[in-house]
Amino acid sequence: MIGQKNEKQIELMRKAGSIVGKTLTLMRDSVRVGITTRELDKIAFDYITSQGATPSFLNYEGFPASICASVNSVVVHGIPNDYALKEGDIIGIDIGACYKGYHGDAARTFMIGNVDEKTAQLVRETKRCFFKGIEGLKAGDRVGKISNAVETHAKKFGYGIVRELVGHGVGQNLHEDPQIPNYGSANSGDFIPVNCTLAIEPMINMGKAKIFLKNDNWTIVTADGKPSAHYENTILVTKDGVEILTLMDGEEIDD
Repeated sequence: MIGQKNEKQIELMRKAGSIVGKTLTLMRDSVRVGITTRELDKIAFDYITSQGATPSFLNYEGFPASICASVNSVVVHGIPNDYALKEGDIIGIDIGACYKGYHGDAARTFMIGNVDEKTAQLVRETKRCFFKGIEGLKAGDRVGKISNAVETHAKKFGYGIVRELVGHGVGQNLHEDPQIPNYGSANSGDFIPVNCTLAIEPMINMGKAKIFLKNDNWTIVTADGKPSAHYENTILVTKDGVEILTLMDGEEIDD
C-alpha cells in the first residue's frame, strides 16, 4: 500500500529533500580531476550532519559510506574509496538524508572535464528519462505511467534499461511501497494516491541492460563494461501534479 503524508510530514520531507539537493549542489561544485570519491563522501557527511540530519545510507544494511559514488561502468552502489576522478569520467552520486525521521533521496551523474559525446548524451538523456516519467503525472495515475514513459524515451536511443533495480516510495523508511520499474505498461502498477512521496530513478546503460554484482556485495556494474548513468529525485505527488523536493541550487529542469 502506498502511504500518504499529512501536512506536517510533507514539510519534513521538504526539509529532508532540501538538504539532499544542497548536498548534491556541493557535489556538483566539488567534482574535479584529482578529487577522490572518499573526499566527496567526507564533504557530503559534513554538510548533512551540519544541517541536523543524518546520512540515510551510512550503515544502511551495512553500507560503509554516506554517498554512493558510481564511476563510469558502475551503475549504482559504488563505495567511496581512494579512486581519483580523471578527465572524461562520469560519476553517479546518490545521496540520502534523514531529517527528524524522514528521508530524502536523489542522485545525479556528473561529467568530469571533457566527456566524449556519446557518454554526454547518455547523461543528458537519462535526466530526460526522469522528466518524461513525471510529465503530466498526478494523483490517480498508475505507477506504470512513470515506468512506460521512462522506457519509451530510453529506447529511442537504443539504451539498456536496468530491470533489477527500481525506484520506490520514500518517507519514514528509505525504501517503501511501491516499487517503480523503469519499464513496463502504462496501465500497470498501483494507483498513486494524493500526497505520497516517491523516488523516481532511471538507471540507464549505454550498452546492454545486463548487470552484475561485484564481490564487495554492493557495487553493481554493467556486464559489458559500458557507461551507465543515474538520475533521481524525491517527488511529492499532488492532485494537480508533482513537486520535486530534491533539486540542486540553480538546476535547470529538463534542459
